[in-house]
Amino acid sequence: MLTALSEPKMLRLAGLLLCVTSFLSTSSLGANAGPRLDNDKLYKYSYSAEVGLNRPTGSTRGNAGFRISSDVDISLVWRNPDIQDEQLLRVQISNVQVESAGTRSRKNNIFHGSSAESILGKVRLEALQKPFMVLWKMGKIRSLYAQKAEPATIKNLKRGVASMLMMQLKSGKMSETDASGKCLSEYKVTKDQVIRTKHMDTCKTQEMGFTTHSPVLGVSEKSASETVITLEKGIIKSADVEETHILSINARHKAATKVLSRQSLKLKKIEVGPAEVAGKDAASVVKSLDDKLLSVGVMVEKVKIKCKGCPTLMDTWKAVKSHLEPDSLSKADAPKSFLTLLHSLRKASKSEILTVLRNCSKTALPQLVDAVTSAQTPSSLSAILDFLDFSKKEGLVLQERFLYACGFASHPTETMLQSLLDLSQGTIGSIDIKESVVIIMGALLRKLCLKGACELPTVVKVKEMLLAGPDSTQVESEVQMYLLALKNALLPEGVPVLAKYAESEVGAFSTIAITALQRYDPQLITPEVKEMLNRIYHQNRRIYEKNVRAAAADVIMSSGPSYMEVKNLLLSIGHLPHEMNKYMLSKIQDILRFEMPACNLVRQVMKDMVSHNYDRFSKTGSSSAFSGFMARTADVTSTYNLDILYSGSGVLRRSNMNIYGQSDNALLHGLQVTIEAQGLESLIAATPDEGEEELESFAGMSALLFDVQLRPVTFFKGYSDLMSKMFSMSADPISVVKGLILLTDHSQVIPLQSGLRASVEFQGGLAIDISGGMEFSLWYRESKTSVNNRGALVVIGNVTVDTDFVSAGVEVGFETEATLDFITTVQFSEYPFLVCMQMDKTTFPFRETVSKQEKLPSGQTFSSKRSRDQLVPGSEFPLHQENSNMCKKVFEQAW
Repeated sequence: MLTALSEPKMLRLAGLLLCVTSFLSTSSLGANAGPRLDNDKLYKYSYSAEVGLNRPTGSTRGNAGFRISSDVDISLVWRNPDIQDEQLLRVQISNVQVESAGTRSRKNNIFHGSSAESILGKVRLEALQKPFMVLWKMGKIRSLYAQKAEPATIKNLKRGVASMLMMQLKSGKMSETDASGKCLSEYKVTKDQVIRTKHMDTCKTQEMGFTTHSPVLGVSEKSASETVITLEKGIIKSADVEETHILSINARHKAATKVLSRQSLKLKKIEVGPAEVAGKDAASVVKSLDDKLLSVGVMVEKVKIKCKGCPTLMDTWKAVKSHLEPDSLSKADAPKSFLTLLHSLRKASKSEILTVLRNCSKTALPQLVDAVTSAQTPSSLSAILDFLDFSKKEGLVLQERFLYACGFASHPTETMLQSLLDLSQGTIGSIDIKESVVIIMGALLRKLCLKGACELPTVVKVKEMLLAGPDSTQVESEVQMYLLALKNALLPEGVPVLAKYAESEVGAFSTIAITALQRYDPQLITPEVKEMLNRIYHQNRRIYEKNVRAAAADVIMSSGPSYMEVKNLLLSIGHLPHEMNKYMLSKIQDILRFEMPACNLVRQVMKDMVSHNYDRFSKTGSSSAFSGFMARTADVTSTYNLDILYSGSGVLRRSNMNIYGQSDNALLHGLQVTIEAQGLESLIAATPDEGEEELESFAGMSALLFDVQLRPVTFFKGYSDLMSKMFSMSADPISVVKGLILLTDHSQVIPLQSGLRASVEFQGGLAIDISGGMEFSLWYRESKTSVNNRGALVVIGNVTVDTDFVSAGVEVGFETEATLDFITTVQFSEYPFLVCMQMDKTTFPFRETVSKQEKLPSGQTFSSKRSRDQLVPGSEFPLHQENSNMCKKVFEQAW
């Protein structure tokens, strides 16, 4: 039972509560207080900042880099009378020294005998030793005051010193800003120690870089930063920072660089210092003490390094042009020179680029166009568009090379897409070029959408154009052009358009639409789309060509098929045209053997003897489907598959070769070369298969390279064209794509907590020549199709720390040259005809390199380079045993 309290008791209780509240508030404030400096004291510290560059596995003794050491004096200037934890500190650097970070012999130590003044220069050294102010609130750096006219490098070093004071006296996470950027930091606090760990993946900096859109070709970064602070009576006794950044090429993690940054601040002694100044706020106090000091921000600012004695673009071009002639494109020197030229182009003006373009030989000009377009700067894009005249039929090769380089662009911009849109709406002299412009626009659209730029005005405009394109024209070639562009764009909104054209009466439309659907994420293949694909395969509404039905079956099996879909596909074997029976059987066997995603479901269906029996699984023929591994390493798994479909008469109907690269669950469609032929039965007095009686004679090749569909190439079209080319046909293959491609392109600046900046450049260049041909001999009753791939690859990763008074860098890389040939020989002099497929990789060289360098303004340099060479033996990639048996018969007869 509660009783009423008298008034005096109520007053005493209220007073007690106020006292308790006051005590709790005071205790709370004490727990949340920040570090403080005492008045009238001068805290004298020793300080060092070191940066070392090497491979991740390299010893720190072999680092390229340098160490800046000095004395640092810190004193309290002003304390906010209302907030005791808001303090203005005066910081002065003195006794500066610069030395090598690695262990060098006297001969190789470029810093030996040099003074700080000779390295930094008198002006920079004086600026570095001028006092600056830091606004320190609750242990956080709120502002830094320095002279605006000071060099950016000097201000950055001062920011690095100030960042050593960043701390808090309670455990927890907090977003905070220091020299390296705004990051989420986690604190663990004990009595006399503070450990600060940065979550580096959260850091936001002022300088944005770019990277390749495909992770398989990209660069990975692993970063860590930890600061250990020891306290003595609330004062910083010591602070040690270790920050690491490891950058590696995803395709080969051994090709990697490491940036190691260390800072150390140690208290030497405490002396009598200046008295505290009175004032309302920090800004007014700073102004009263030194009106030249201004707030300059805490984060590292950009530094423009003037390159003395660097070659001009024309100098670089003269040095590399001999390696960019057509005959040199299969050598590693070609992509190496391409990358060297690329760096120079990215620094060049429009007028410099135009001068080089106008003074280039005709043979090297296509390679120069590749490089200028791949530079992807406003100056290079403007120059190449001024140089090329798309209204003329002449210069078709250069125009196509420009468009392909746009398609392979590592980080395309809205401006590049707008340029192609303008071209498509203007006068173009060649129909082939007009088709390529639209097809490549689809590739740019996809890359911009992957970057999150799908809502940009130009992107929206091109999206609407491509989606409406197939229905906007009656011209067959234009419909194909828009469908190929949608195949590149992979827009979710494009699925209904492609589904509609998949059921077209024109076989070419159907094939493009279905193969485009196969590139989509299986989640976008809706039940309605699956129903459509099943209608095509099972011919529920009309008769389709074999290659269209085979393409539909491929999409069904790779898009999460149902039990009944798989069962119906199995039940169809035995009721299909002769060679298609064999093709589907090989496809099912390949799914099981290579353990593709649908293999478990196929095994489940095959438990039913109606679906799985000898009659169904003993079908003969020459068509086949086979998948295998090209390479399996710790970094990348590379696979290939070869699908061959013949007509009942033994003539090739479709040959499809694919190469994929997979790394860390990311997939890259590296290459697809498809050769199609139709309407050739009349040449050997054979009967066409069902649904193919009226097909026009045709043979052509289509290539997809690094996720970009290129414009198909026609060998011949129509009977008269076939006959004229048959009698004039040479053994020389037709070029499908030839040139230099920028595969890997990664650029970033890593601002270090020390105030130094590490510039990162990783580029991979590929010189490639893909050609294909089809020979047809009535006399020997033999046909031969060939796909020849020649390539040279160079990848270089470079990390440089350049302060405008000393620079250090490390470069890693690898290079190789390779040849891959795929040849199919068919002899139809007797039935069953003989088919032999060969896929050969020649022995190729592989070289890895690592080099380091240090350089002073005086011109003194240190450099070292190491390389390792090896030969990778060639091989013939395995195919199914039936093919091996057939090849023996073919070559026995040829002999």
